[in-house]
Amino acid sequence: MAFSNSVTTAPGEAARATPSGETQELRAQAARNIAAEHRRITARLRQALEQDGFTLLYQPQRDLKSGRARGAEALIRLQHRRRGLILPSHFMPVAEHSEIVIEICNWMLGEACRRAASWRRDFFVSVPVSPRQLAAGKLVKQVIEALARVDLTASRLELALTEAMLIEDNDDVSFALKALRGLGVGLILDNFGTSYTSFSLLKRLPLTMLKLDRSMTLGMAEQQNVAILRATIETAHALGMGVIADGVEREDQCVMLAGLGCDIVQGARLNPPLPFDVLSAEFGLT
Repeated sequence: MAFSNSVTTAPGEAARATPSGETQELRAQAARNIAAEHRRITARLRQALEQDGFTLLYQPQRDLKSGRARGAEALIRLQHRRRGLILPSHFMPVAEHSEIVIEICNWMLGEACRRAASWRRDFFVSVPVSPRQLAAGKLVKQVIEALARVDLTASRLELALTEAMLIEDNDDVSFALKALRGLGVGLILDNFGTSYTSFSLLKRLPLTMLKLDRSMTLGMAEQQNVAILRATIETAHALGMGVIADGVEREDQCVMLAGLGCDIVQGARLNPPLPFDVLSAEFGLT
């Protein structure tokens, strides 16, 4: 008897190896639904830009040496007539898939600078930067225009960038960051500790602040994590950078971080995000 060279497939294996027409159609329909939802959200974001549908809250940052608020981080919210203020986690991931994120971030930059111009002269404002905004090569121009429009001193503006945006050795990005530092704008490396960043990167880029991710703050109860925190803070200082700890919610954490040499803290329960008018009145900024 002759045997075939073909491989016999057990019942059910072929179905698993090659999706059935019905499975493929379900996947295609799911992809169409996601695309339609993205288009709907993007259209809503476009409408919000055109009709003043965004607002900013400001989360104070406390200087551990003086105990005073030294600045605030601008946080965007989408205003909804029924649901109230919608967090960026519900719409910014979709915005990042299109050019509209550049427009949203430029609006944030302009609005934060406009508001900060009325605060006292030693109070900073921190604004996040989108990867697309940086990659598009428009950031330096947008910053110059935003500052000039309201006559805000460049040294009172800080831009927050993530590790993922800086990990590649990109000449255009390096040039933009150096140009921003040349203007006097502060540069914060945000969410430090969530991915691998070599200290050679920190040495190469003109960063002014290192912002520790909240996961590092939450781990302070463990001695090993305290040692890592201390080493990170000391290294940042040796490189000429200040250190901000995010996710600080209790006074005992402030005391411990001050002992480790941390410069600035912020946390939603310690100092919650506030509307512009409330922040200005509470901290005597105008």
